[in-house]
Amino acid sequence: NMANRNLKQVKIQNSSLSPGTKNSKRDSESPAEPGPSVEGMMAPEVEPGAGEPMEMTLDLKNFRKPGEKTFTQRCRLFVGNLPTDLTEEDFKKLFSKYGEANEVFINRDRGFGFIRLETRTLAEIAKAELDGMILRNRPLRIRFATHGSALTVRNLSPVVSNELLEQAFSQFGPVERAIVVVDDRGRPTGKGFVEFAAKPAARKALDRCNEGAFLMTTSPRPAIVEPTEQFDDEDGLPEKLLQKTAQYHKYVFPGTFEFEYSSRWKALDEMEKQQREQVDRNIREAKEKLEAEMEAARHEHQLMLMRQGRPEFCSCLAFEDEYKLLFQSTIRSSAANPP
Repeated sequence: NMANRNLKQVKIQNSSLSPGTKNSKRDSESPAEPGPSVEGMMAPEVEPGAGEPMEMTLDLKNFRKPGEKTFTQRCRLFVGNLPTDLTEEDFKKLFSKYGEANEVFINRDRGFGFIRLETRTLAEIAKAELDGMILRNRPLRIRFATHGSALTVRNLSPVVSNELLEQAFSQFGPVERAIVVVDDRGRPTGKGFVEFAAKPAARKALDRCNEGAFLMTTSPRPAIVEPTEQFDDEDGLPEKLLQKTAQYHKYVFPGTFEFEYSSRWKALDEMEKQQREQVDRNIREAKEKLEAEMEAARHEHQLMLMRQGRPEFCSCLAFEDEYKLLFQSTIRSSAANPP
């Protein structure tokens, strides 16, 4: 039944229940068909003192955020340390309770595979539940796969939104996600990320933006585009992945060998911090100066074109190209000549 293809029967223990969950039904209200067990994903209201396990029906569509695109690269998991005799069918069964998968790949000889689930939330749940699970005497290693089609976009105007960023870069190919980075107060930082569905589109965007001037507003302020540097800032490096060594924790005191070199490392770090702050100030001052020059030149240029009877001055490419090159040379000069 296509209408019910995303409904899953799950069991939830009372010990993990919390009141007030929406869109859930008790087992007495849903068909008593067997299904995979998922503990702690959703929780119905329970009466105080209830101690018997209950079943409920979950609609996996509830794990999809409004407007979220499905089966994107953000939903793609790398699964390592697989048993070499694991079949593709067994591999798919591991993730069956997390909904459909539209990409399944397994390399049995090298013991790894990839799978793409419907939403990021479902992929996060699968990762949390299956990472470290023992399968045929081998602990699974699960992490999110590297996104090879992501670009970092800098020098964004404060008026550029998520939607405008996606619309602008969609001319190079299908965009899965576009985000303007904001600070802790919701103010734009001038930086964003664009994630394409395929590498050719990302390469096209990178080449076109670096070869010419790509503007997203009437201001001749070009987008600076570069490949996104990939980090794993969620799992980090757990102890279980390292060879076991004796733990070593201690404070050191003046007059010791360790203290002398610890002090030199800290001094070097402080020097790096000061120089970075100075470079940031230089760049900020250079940008402010260029903004002022650009506005003055724009005003003068508009007056000149109006005197010549050319009302199309707002989209004059010569003016925009000139100040795009000036902006880039100013930034390069400031970065290459720190104090």
